[in-house]
Amino acid sequence: MGSINIQECFDTAMQLVKTAGDLVRDAIKKKKNIETKSSAVDLVTESDKAVEKIMIDGLSNAFPDHKFIGEESVSAGEKCVFTDDPTWIIDPIDGTMNFVHSFPHTCISVGLWINKDAEVAIVYNPVLNQMFTALKGKGAFLNGEKISASGETDLSTSLIFAEVGSSRDPEKMNTVITNFTTLLPRVHGMRAMGSCTLNMCYVAMGGGDAYFEFGIHAWDTAAAYLVVKEAGGIVVDTEGGTFDLMRRRVLCASTQELAEKVAKLLKQYQPERD
Repeated sequence: MGSINIQECFDTAMQLVKTAGDLVRDAIKKKKNIETKSSAVDLVTESDKAVEKIMIDGLSNAFPDHKFIGEESVSAGEKCVFTDDPTWIIDPIDGTMNFVHSFPHTCISVGLWINKDAEVAIVYNPVLNQMFTALKGKGAFLNGEKISASGETDLSTSLIFAEVGSSRDPEKMNTVITNFTTLLPRVHGMRAMGSCTLNMCYVAMGGGDAYFEFGIHAWDTAAAYLVVKEAGGIVVDTEGGTFDLMRRRVLCASTQELAEKVAKLLKQYQPERD
C-alpha cells in the first residue's frame, strides 16, 4: 500500500456523505420500514442500510486497499476487525431511534483510522444542516467555521450529556439510573438526546461540557473522537484512563479536570468488546 493522500480521502468521503445526507433528509419525513436487532429498541431501517451501501461502495471503489467497519455490516454478521490498515468506520444513521420518530437529532458518521489513529472525521446531520469535520492536526469545524470546547472545569456549572442506550440488560439499566441520580444534583443540567456521535460533537463545539456512555460501539465514536480532540477537548475511558475504541465506553469533556471529576463519580459497567 502506497502513501495515502488524506485530503483526497476527505474529499471523496465528503461527496458521498452529502449524497447520503440527501437520502436521510428525505426519508426522515416518511413512513419507515423498521426492523429490530439485539433488542426491541435496537432498530434498523432501510435508510441505514442504503446509506451504508452508498458509503462503502463509493469508498471501496476509490480506495480498494482500505478496510471497513460498518454498523449494519457487523449487525448482519461481518466480523468487527480493527487493524493498522486504513479503516473507514461508518455509522450510517447514528440516532436511529430518533430517525424513526422523525426527531432531527440524527447523523451520518464517517471516520478514517490509520495505524489505529484517527485521521479523518465527518459527522453530518442533514436534517439540521450541521456538518462537523476534522482532519488530524488541522482543527475541528462546524459548517466550515472553527469550533472549540468550552474549557469548563467546574462540575456545578456543567451541562452533561448522558444516554440510556439500546440495551435493556438489568445491570446496565441500574448503572444508567445510578449515574443519573448521582450526577443530577451536582451539575448544571443533564441531557439525553439519543445520539452518541452528536453528543460528542456538541461537546466539541461548546454546546455541552461533558458526555459519557456505556455500550456504544466503535462506529458511534470513531469520527466524533477526532472532532473532540481537534476542538481541544478530552476523550478518555469512563474510568478516566486511555480511550479504547473497541471497549464500548466513552467519556469526553471540555477539559481534563472536568473529565476526572465526572469519572470519579461514575458507577462503571463493562459491555462485551467490539
